[in-house]
Amino acid sequence: MPGQAERTQEKAAEALSSPRRGGGLRRLLPFLGPAFIASIAYMDPGNFATNISGGARYGLMLLWVILASNLIAMLVQTLSAKLGIASGKNLAEHCREQFSRPLVLGMWILAEIVAMATDLAEFLGAAMGFYLLLGVPLIIAGLLTAVATFGILSLERFGFRPLEAVISGFVGIIAVSYLVETILDKPPLGQVLFHMVVPQLQGTESVLLAVGILGATVMPHAIYLHSSLTQSRVVTREPRKLRRLLRFEIADVTIAMGIAGFVNMAMLVMAAATFFARGLTDVGSLEVAHKTLEPLLGRAASWVFGVSLLAAGLSSSTVGTMAGQVIMQGFIRKRIPAWIRRLSTMVPSLVVIAIGLDPTRTLVLSQVLLSFGLPFAIIPLVLFTQRRDIMGVLVNRPVTTALAWAAAGIIVFLNLYLLYQTFLGG
Repeated sequence: MPGQAERTQEKAAEALSSPRRGGGLRRLLPFLGPAFIASIAYMDPGNFATNISGGARYGLMLLWVILASNLIAMLVQTLSAKLGIASGKNLAEHCREQFSRPLVLGMWILAEIVAMATDLAEFLGAAMGFYLLLGVPLIIAGLLTAVATFGILSLERFGFRPLEAVISGFVGIIAVSYLVETILDKPPLGQVLFHMVVPQLQGTESVLLAVGILGATVMPHAIYLHSSLTQSRVVTREPRKLRRLLRFEIADVTIAMGIAGFVNMAMLVMAAATFFARGLTDVGSLEVAHKTLEPLLGRAASWVFGVSLLAAGLSSSTVGTMAGQVIMQGFIRKRIPAWIRRLSTMVPSLVVIAIGLDPTRTLVLSQVLLSFGLPFAIIPLVLFTQRRDIMGVLVNRPVTTALAWAAAGIIVFLNLYLLYQTFLGG
């Protein structure tokens, strides 16, 4: 009797073979999943830290950064998914085959450093979620996070569909939580729309937060992971079916990243409407935000915040471990058991907890590090997806390539501007 993964693949093959176009949600369902797993990286605890810090300190001013980051994320994740669909190989595998060995080793080391920064943010966030909800010591909360993450990872042995269902469920929890928060906040919609489309920055710290938001939104490990999730999920080499498969995947990306964008904006709007509007501009930590929400918005808001943070931390921690496996296998053809990787990445987080560093500030700085790793994932992605010998009928159109290079340029510019402001701008 076929398992759930096999049934999903059969329904996907049937939808691709059907002469009918469209077909609504029922025909789309077998293709939903990969982008939802990747999208959890766009709603991880690092987003909580950067968005809440940005909203509390600068109000709605940085909303445009979230919108721009989300549009870039949609483009980049579509290219990543398309690379896996068209070539049957993931981004790290293409890098290993196309670049020199010294460059590949350097990219692998950088990708592993970025993965460690990702794991740090995710583990700390989930631990903070347990800590805020249960009131247990942070060390105990960290151990609970490890146990829960191992449990979610164990679902991989049952195929891709159960894991996708659990991760999508976490996405739903986070989205509903912030829908509730937004309703409670009653933000000024006119100001929200204005700051979504009018770019503004104010000093070095706002640039730091803008780059942090960018790093927390467009994440290098999600780019590597998405190409792996699509490379063998639904396999076809017929041009007509490839184009149809890509359309379904674009729908998957649009829905998943649309939800992620709403959540990120709602985080910043919540912080702006609750803290900045009341003059509480120093609310820079998740713990203070959690405590401050209760007297301002009621106990329900504080509880919803804790639940959403826990869901984000647990799910993104699982996804980060999956991405680490893809990076190691793709670049150097090595694999280690997922539980060993998870244990090894717990150590920096437990050190941060043990020596008493501010978890939220650590989260923000980890997201800035992610942003500096982005060009080394995005530039190879654009190079490969513009090559017809790799992509076949799914090769980028000229306008797509131009937009992708523009996105990479924006990221590099923001990083260089941050360095200038930090070290030379006084």
